[in-house]
Amino acid sequence: MSGSQFKPAWWLPNSHMQTIWPAICRADIKNLSLERERLELPDGDFIDLDWCGRNQSGPIVLVLHGFEGSIESHYAKGMLLAVKQQGWRGLFMHFRGCSGEPNRLARGYHSGETGDVDFVVRSILDRERHAQIAAIGYSLGGNVLLKWLGETGNENPLKAASAISVPFELHKAADRITQGFSRFYEWYLVKCAKNRLLQKFKKISSPIDLAALSEIDGIRDLDGKYTVPVHGFASVDQYYSSSSSRQYLQSIKIPTLLVHSKDDPFMTEDVIPNESELSPHIMLEVTDAGGHVGFVSGSVPWRPQYWLEERVPEFLKLHL
Repeated sequence: MSGSQFKPAWWLPNSHMQTIWPAICRADIKNLSLERERLELPDGDFIDLDWCGRNQSGPIVLVLHGFEGSIESHYAKGMLLAVKQQGWRGLFMHFRGCSGEPNRLARGYHSGETGDVDFVVRSILDRERHAQIAAIGYSLGGNVLLKWLGETGNENPLKAASAISVPFELHKAADRITQGFSRFYEWYLVKCAKNRLLQKFKKISSPIDLAALSEIDGIRDLDGKYTVPVHGFASVDQYYSSSSSRQYLQSIKIPTLLVHSKDDPFMTEDVIPNESELSPHIMLEVTDAGGHVGFVSGSVPWRPQYWLEERVPEFLKLHL
């Protein structure tokens, strides 16, 4: 475990401001040309991918979003632009149902679903056998990425990876987000998920009671009424324990950078893994501040610096 060079902006002095400011105040990135590709999945569903520089050559960096994220998430285009500036190709993967169009099946995505990421990466390698691919995962997407890296071990085809603000232990994150001001994040995210699912189940038959779905209150309730029954888990606790990425860290065999802030309002500090739990291929950088997927620095509010967009490419550049 190492410290970090990150210096939080003085004008964003606490974890909530670091978390909320970029989500609300970050200017839209307009000078980024994206091309959408729809990838058909073996089970009849689809995933939407947004490419930056699709027809160019060079390494590919896959970006995985957080819970209820999309290409419109505040970090998405910023990181794709940083990837482009390195001369690499960017590839943003929407989890099922998150691209603005409902997916076809009742099932969706969840914190432990690694099959779709695996399919996307192997589909690219089917087209370009010698492509160099790295991946960046934010929050839930980081958990999915780390679990997949651990599951596949020496067979994993990536050259390098980075995971940011990961809920390494899902049950602890689900408890923490119900406390204090973090309840606001829970309310907002659950509202987005509920609306998305209700829209989907207007178009396809629902395997669950829609009245119960519309009354969902909180992350654990959402997982109990939707994630668990629809994705074949025995209980919420079984879903959280089997899907948490912390237990997979020892099995990761590719160079991986983890970035985490001690003040992350989505989880308690004790979710941060110990040195003894990490494979020798993992570099863990822990900051004192930075919030959840925030990490905003800079001396004045009208010229913010998004530190992750410097640090992560700097790490990936060592391996691509």
